[in-house]
Amino acid sequence: MTSLLDQLKAWSMFHSDTNRLFPKLASLAVTLPMLLGQALHAQDHKHSDSAQKHQHQKQASRTLSTTHAFHEKSWPQLLKEGPRPAAYLFTTTYCSTCPAAFEVLHQAVKEKGKPVPLMAVMMDASGTKALRHASHFKGITKMYAFEGFEPEIRQSVDPAWPNVTPYVVMIDAKGNLQKVIGPPSPEMLKRWLP
Repeated sequence: MTSLLDQLKAWSMFHSDTNRLFPKLASLAVTLPMLLGQALHAQDHKHSDSAQKHQHQKQASRTLSTTHAFHEKSWPQLLKEGPRPAAYLFTTTYCSTCPAAFEVLHQAVKEKGKPVPLMAVMMDASGTKALRHASHFKGITKMYAFEGFEPEIRQSVDPAWPNVTPYVVMIDAKGNLQKVIGPPSPEMLKRWLP
């Protein structure tokens, strides 16, 4: 990886005023990381002291203490023997929109006032690494984690799934499936929990 200084040198070679421009850019290259480093450190410090965030994570970890293996044979088994109604949100550790999609499911369940299992299926982490993300999914009942060859597991869930998250599967009381990428629409929620 080239340093910022090397990149600036290469850039300045294309300009006719190299002798005049380079010393100014070089001094900027030295001071800019120091300024950014202080700003980033302050931001990290501010967020790491959040007692509310820490408390929320502790509550989630008390609720879920383990992940359950999700392999290529899990989905057919869950469809046959799993709870109904239920919802499964397939997610990754880096999915920024997955918690919002899960919240849509959680709110629908709260509005109905009936206990409905809400599961998250972590595709790229397992064990404690996956459990660290449980705090993002308020109302989660169980967390699964992919165990095995990820494309084969996805294929077992839905051969047409384009590997995009959040991928939500809602199963109604009769076993009918609704699948959607992103949060489910109000119409889908009404069909899921009439």
